[in-house]
Amino acid sequence: MSVWKKHELFEKNSFYLLIGILVMVAIGGLVEIAPLFYLKSTIEKTEGMRPYTPLELAGRNIYIREGCYLCHSQMIRPMRDEMERYGHFSLAAESMYDHPFQWGSKRTGPDLARVGGKYSDDWHVEHLKDPRSVVPASIMPGYPFLAETRLNARDIQSELTVNTIVGVPYTDEQIENASADLMGQAKPDTDAAYAFEERWPDAKIRNFDGNPTEVTEMDALVAYLQVLGTMVDFSIYDDKANAR
Repeated sequence: MSVWKKHELFEKNSFYLLIGILVMVAIGGLVEIAPLFYLKSTIEKTEGMRPYTPLELAGRNIYIREGCYLCHSQMIRPMRDEMERYGHFSLAAESMYDHPFQWGSKRTGPDLARVGGKYSDDWHVEHLKDPRSVVPASIMPGYPFLAETRLNARDIQSELTVNTIVGVPYTDEQIENASADLMGQAKPDTDAAYAFEERWPDAKIRNFDGNPTEVTEMDALVAYLQVLGTMVDFSIYDDKANAR
């Protein structure tokens, strides 16, 4: 039985081994990088996706500020146990307007990719104020101060402008009226709410925190949580999968 010994050239000579490694890394790198030069996008366009409204974006900033991502991921893996617990697996398009995205791998608490519409606004408010009042086994800290802190709209116009630099398609009109729209989404039956609806026809308008007198950080965070996973009609993808 003959023994193939040509690999000894690499095993006994570190210089040739180094050259071989560099060649393989170069080939692998080209395979990954080359398509990016002719593909317009690596993200499949998904019907229903839109940028965050000013109020939702402010809520997302609070979510990051308070470190919620340290215990909650927003990425459902395409595995049966994941989908049975959390819902349809996450699509890349769902994070196309997230800078930075909130995928994560740490789950001290449940994944939040599909939390929108799963609970009422009142539930979220009570849960954020005192988690153990609705989930007795929760180890999450409370955030009652969010309901007592007026939302600062001073920088929201700049927030939208910065997001356009990285590709989020906010219009000039949306940017110009960002401060008014931030207030309008949380104040139904006002002129600001009617103007907001014209610019954001798919967004929900309501008082999120139960306090109609002012727009608070609780309004913003609940608005953000309630929109997660609600923009895409996942039945379209389920029907496609069943048709195969």
